[in-house]
Amino acid sequence: MEKIKSLDELITLKNKFWPLVQVRESTGTEDDLSKFIDDPHKIHVCCCGGTGCHSSESEVIVQLFQSELENRGLADQIKVIASGCFGFCEQGPIVKVFPDNVFYTRVSVKDVKEIIDSHLIHGEVVERLLFEDPSSQKKLKADLPFYSLQERIALRNCGFIAPEDIRECIAVDGYQALGKILNAYSPEQVIDTLKRSGLRGRGGGGFPTGVKWELTRKSQSDQKYIICNADEGDPGAFMDRSILEGDPHSVLEAMAIAGYTIGASKGYVYIRAEYPLAIKRLQIAIGQARECGLLGENILGSGFSFDIELKYGAGAFVCGEETALIHSIEGKRGEPTVKPPFPAVSGLWGKPTSVNNVETFANIPPIILKGADWFAGIGTEKSKGTKVFALAGKVNNVGLVEVPMGTTLREILYHIGGGIKNHKEFKAAQTGGPSGGCIPAQYLDIPIDYESLSSIGSMMGSGGLIVMDEDNCMVNIAKFFLEFTVDESCGRCTACRIGTKRLHEILTKITEGKGTLEDLDKLEHLATIIKDTALCGLGQSAPNPVLSTLKYFRDEYIAHVVDKKCPAGACTHLLQYEITDDCSGCTLCARNCPQQCITGSPRSKHVIDQQRCIKCGICFNNCRFNAVIKK
Repeated sequence: MEKIKSLDELITLKNKFWPLVQVRESTGTEDDLSKFIDDPHKIHVCCCGGTGCHSSESEVIVQLFQSELENRGLADQIKVIASGCFGFCEQGPIVKVFPDNVFYTRVSVKDVKEIIDSHLIHGEVVERLLFEDPSSQKKLKADLPFYSLQERIALRNCGFIAPEDIRECIAVDGYQALGKILNAYSPEQVIDTLKRSGLRGRGGGGFPTGVKWELTRKSQSDQKYIICNADEGDPGAFMDRSILEGDPHSVLEAMAIAGYTIGASKGYVYIRAEYPLAIKRLQIAIGQARECGLLGENILGSGFSFDIELKYGAGAFVCGEETALIHSIEGKRGEPTVKPPFPAVSGLWGKPTSVNNVETFANIPPIILKGADWFAGIGTEKSKGTKVFALAGKVNNVGLVEVPMGTTLREILYHIGGGIKNHKEFKAAQTGGPSGGCIPAQYLDIPIDYESLSSIGSMMGSGGLIVMDEDNCMVNIAKFFLEFTVDESCGRCTACRIGTKRLHEILTKITEGKGTLEDLDKLEHLATIIKDTALCGLGQSAPNPVLSTLKYFRDEYIAHVVDKKCPAGACTHLLQYEITDDCSGCTLCARNCPQQCITGSPRSKHVIDQQRCIKCGICFNNCRFNAVIKK
């Protein structure tokens, strides 16, 4: 494609490319379909091309659709698109057929021919591949409850466009916001728009984006930088990855807008090397944007020049902290530094630098196009817009959700998430990754926003939301997250390097039944000291899981210390497996025991030698008669 020289040319191309996606916007009515005169493809088949579905052969599914349609002479009538993530990861791989708006779940390679024969050729929906609503037991081909409360802004194009085709991006307003600000906005007007919108950083800190850009713009320098923080390190989090895989151009466009606003000509995307698909799609998008003149010299004939380079992280969690990230780009050890000076004044190579995360950037273009008031009208008084969460753990509908700020935890877990797995009781939800707090059942109706979460000892973080049920031990959970932060500490400050190790040692002692009541006081005291004295956000927030579980689940700590029992039956040192009179003598437990510590003859009750038992739980998992119990 030739270079686009002006906003008018970009608008012309938008109209030219609109037929590429028009079928996906339709209602499926005859009146709607009659408008598709410019597109010979009357049917579009969108297959999820995100990492999660890739692991379940979605790439093979796309190839099979394409080859089968070619063999049947239907390739000119039916278009197959490898899109980004649809969000409903629990039900992947997902295939959506337009204009019928039929949503197929858990599609496998062997289902492709049936979808083609039944649906694409004869118009008969394949009922068995539709989602079944657990509450009504009805098969739904569209309007799934999972999406009913969602409002997709950052994820607006994920699962809708082909992320490797810049034409589809342009068709859905891609780079229009950049053209708009280069044509009609001063940098100060961009900053004012963002400040009025109320957009805050989605990486965890929640700092107002407009204020950050304003501070960087006011800093005097011959060179400035924009950095996109795509170093998504929270366990169970995949929000940024999905945006980069499904809509990479939205982030590149927003970085160019930021560059124009603060006076920078160079941007970096700092992305972890463990995201190969996101890296591949970013590389393709950057190449396409340069070819079209949307990155590089004299963008859209405005005289503004801006280019972007990828930098790969090696997986260090601490490099999610902006100063550590900057040092990593410079080729130094990824360690945080004391602030001030802030990166807005002295960042990359000592130059003013604005660092924003992927989701923050993804919100910028729609704010420019639709206005500050539109965005400010979504959410709460102090937390505007939407937030993307990676919903994971003991919930039925694991996936990626985007909801208005202020949506309650109950609505996310039970309406969108479909409730707790196996009808278990909800115990807690952890927000904010390994540095977040655990929210107990008493706060199920709390609105999810920055202030509300902070008020109960948790935090928004980047958007991880891990759900726990009655089988989770909260002492063990706190230990798990402390183990993570101990491993990921850069070691620069004593509070984090040594303090978190001492916390982890005390928690280990308690889960092994060796703790004392004095240890609980030590935990609380040490956690508070670390929170107050650690150098960076990693160390300052590392004690949060300990403090929140001590506050809301102290009875579990007491049970471990006083009664030497784990109420959830999760701490192996405090467990004991016994075989009851329900044993049929099938010998399955004895045959699978790695320690050979179970004895008994066939068709008679078996016995476990407690001295030799390593409490692996294999007997419990293998017993078909529920005769093995945890005590």
